[in-house]
Amino acid sequence: MRAFDYALRQGWASLWRSRGSTAFAVVAIALAMMVLGTLLMVTWNAERVLDRWTSAAEFSVYLRDDATSEQRGTIESLIDDSGAAAGREYVSKADALQRFRQEFIELAALATSFEDNPFPASVEVRIRPDAETDGRADELVKRLASLPGVADVRYDRQWLERLGNGLETVRAAGLVLVGLMVIAAAVTVATVVRLGLYARRAEIEIMELVGSPLAFIRGPFVAEGVLQGGIGAVLALVVLGAAYAAVQGLWGADIRGLLDGGGFEFLPARMGTLVVVGGMAVGGAGGFVASRHAG
Repeated sequence: MRAFDYALRQGWASLWRSRGSTAFAVVAIALAMMVLGTLLMVTWNAERVLDRWTSAAEFSVYLRDDATSEQRGTIESLIDDSGAAAGREYVSKADALQRFRQEFIELAALATSFEDNPFPASVEVRIRPDAETDGRADELVKRLASLPGVADVRYDRQWLERLGNGLETVRAAGLVLVGLMVIAAAVTVATVVRLGLYARRAEIEIMELVGSPLAFIRGPFVAEGVLQGGIGAVLALVVLGAAYAAVQGLWGADIRGLLDGGGFEFLPARMGTLVVVGGMAVGGAGGFVASRHAG
């Protein structure tokens, strides 16, 4: 415990003595943690939106204009008997046109210029969650697409899967960038800490001569790196918070509309803690590498 307290006090004193060079290390860690925090925030919010959309997944069966009532009855019976549907709703051509006018107000005037209603009638089907996982929904879509009177079948799940794959690609690319910035930040911390080590070379030699434990010799340099990492991570969260507040103030309403009413949220506490701990780990690693030149 004495070694821990001594390391923190000496580490903080070293930060203050070399505050000019320390600022470079803090900024390097802050930049790395900002990229990590941005990646976590974007992917976490994207996953929330995808989960909400997936839980409400549905497909639309678009009917041909010449589809008969018997063909429509066959389609609806197949949907009801499949066990994959949680519910269905018939949307007539007139209802489809009305929805277009309500959802795309800026294009409502264009809809009045149509000589004929171009929107097809459809049957919208809500999918049971278990039917998505066991393949019944995919099988139902294939069977419906081959029925007479069906013009097309559009399944939300297909483009949701493409969005999910795109999100994984973004996450992988972001982690590679974070990894490179973390390495650069750790090297910067190690360099700054090593400068402090050389400045205290005479003091370290005296401690070695009197038999001071290795923890007392190297501990302050590791603590200095941890403190630099913690300060940099907290700075990154403050900047991210300010940027988030600015974006919400300027485009919050547009974002909610784009996400079907879902808001874009800031990092939850557990992810904020992860950013701080990550920054401290990066700084500590840099300090540990530099401290190996002592003792």
